[in-house]
Amino acid sequence: MTIETENDPHELRDLTGRARVVLWDFDGPICRLFAGHSAERVASDLVSWLESRGLHGLLSETERESLDPHVVLRAVDRRHPGSDLVAELEERLTQEELRAATSAMPTPYADPLIRTWAAVGSRLAITTNNSPRVVRTYLAGRGLADCFAPHIYGRTRELHHLKPHPHCLNRALNAMGVAPGDALMIGDTPSDREAAEGAGVPFLGYARNGRKAGLLKAAGADVVLDSLEPLLRLLRS
Repeated sequence: MTIETENDPHELRDLTGRARVVLWDFDGPICRLFAGHSAERVASDLVSWLESRGLHGLLSETERESLDPHVVLRAVDRRHPGSDLVAELEERLTQEELRAATSAMPTPYADPLIRTWAAVGSRLAITTNNSPRVVRTYLAGRGLADCFAPHIYGRTRELHHLKPHPHCLNRALNAMGVAPGDALMIGDTPSDREAAEGAGVPFLGYARNGRKAGLLKAAGADVVLDSLEPLLRLLRS
């Protein structure tokens, strides 16, 4: 069940009011990265590329059919950590994400919310499993880069640090010199929720549909919004 802020305004006000720093997941709260460039097709292409190199048995059936590029990438890294194979696969995914960024769909109200939050003095950072190159490309195209720069913390070659590991959140907190309790993370997946908990950062869930809302609630998210509009309205008030 999605929590509407009209029914619980004090909880949302408390979450946002004490946040000196806001850590944003990228794909979901800011945009739908693969809105016009199917993530499922990207995952399938990565699997096909592996198989073309004779690596048919590298992935389990579940991993092969996950249709999630990050599942494929993580699976290969677990079996060949730090290898040239992983580096090449990660670069292939980055190139696909860069192509996707040209047709990404902005999340409703995200752009004005980001600009408003920056204007009222909060500092903003990106904490994502996507490539930081992709994030910078998208933000520059939307005129939002200055709202975050230089605090963009995305995927590195150390793939075991992808969320739900809190590594990217801890990087942001350390670089910005802020205590976890003075930050807020906005994310749309259970792995975001788990990473925020691991870093000790309060969490605000965003879910564009009921399925995602249910997953966030099951993962322990107390406040889940189905639109960023009430949050924008709260800041402007």
